Amino acid sequence: MSAPHLWVRAEQRDNETRVGITPEGVKTLLDAGFDVSVEDSETRVIPTKDFAATGCAIVPAHSWPDAPEDAIIFGLKELPDDGTPLRHRHIMFGHAFKGQSSGQTLLKRFKAGGGTLLDLEYLTDDTGRRVAAFGYWAGFAGAAVALKCWAAQQHGGIAGPVAPYANAQALKSALADELRDTGTARPTALIIGALGRVGTGAADLCRAMDVPVTGWDMAETAHGGPFPEILDHEIFLNCILAGPETPMFVPRTALKAQRKLTVIGDIACDPDSDFNPVPVYDRATTWEAPALRVFETPPMDVMAIDNLPSMLPLESSQDYAGQLFPTLAELQTDPQGVWARAEALFAQHVQAVGPS
Repeated sequence: MSAPHLWVRAEQRDNETRVGITPEGVKTLLDAGFDVSVEDSETRVIPTKDFAATGCAIVPAHSWPDAPEDAIIFGLKELPDDGTPLRHRHIMFGHAFKGQSSGQTLLKRFKAGGGTLLDLEYLTDDTGRRVAAFGYWAGFAGAAVALKCWAAQQHGGIAGPVAPYANAQALKSALADELRDTGTARPTALIIGALGRVGTGAADLCRAMDVPVTGWDMAETAHGGPFPEILDHEIFLNCILAGPETPMFVPRTALKAQRKLTVIGDIACDPDSDFNPVPVYDRATTWEAPALRVFETPPMDVMAIDNLPSMLPLESSQDYAGQLFPTLAELQTDPQGVWARAEALFAQHVQAVGPS
């Protein structure tokens, strides 16, 4: 069996500077017999020169379409939406298995090219637990942006652009100043999914900002709703990965109800899913416009940025890469494990899509 060839692509999305493997990880793979190619990138949070020092091949940015047939293309966020057939095996977050319209388009591209999507969201161990997740930093950054939305409302406005921070301490210092400038008491926040990775990150940020937190998880939502308690908090943070059994947390009728709630931080951010439990908005928000106002009086702003961990790119990359590395190292040595399950899931979904 030939050595696996891992091709680490440069991200092509705005404001995306994370990477799923560190130079230390690349060196370990090389020592284990892998071939590793890393695309040059001027924006990646870990400089290309640090990868080059490992002895791996450095290749031009965005050259992955011409990579050898056996190369496994490894990135994080979505590929350019150019409709081209995809012939390689790709490791990435595809957002394609829950009925998303963009996901169906992606699956058709894989079907046309004969490639395979090994979706990072669905890499699970034999107990069904994800082997790696950016969840903690998504929750941490998502709670911070939700608080920025609330702070802007106190000044009669709507949140402006957000940008990356050097580290978590820099984010907390800047946010504390913003909250102090409102001149009002801290809001209260209700977190659903408080016991998970995302919810833990959100709760840690809130507590660092002296924001009182009500933490809910499966026990508190098992009755299926309605959940009027959510409307009694200024901020609601949805931190769960929704599925067919997930109840509705904030229906559209809540917009006109009597409520304290003025900010929804949909950190799970899946507006295009059939299972969206916060169906008061229809699109993700952006770094340039982090808040989507869905009701005017009293205001209701939704924060739903889908690459929140990039606000803390170095910490989130190092954390995620450390979680994922043992699984990456088993790309071709565990035929019945994580990768086999991911490939079987892809086969199930790609078979169900219609013709291109």
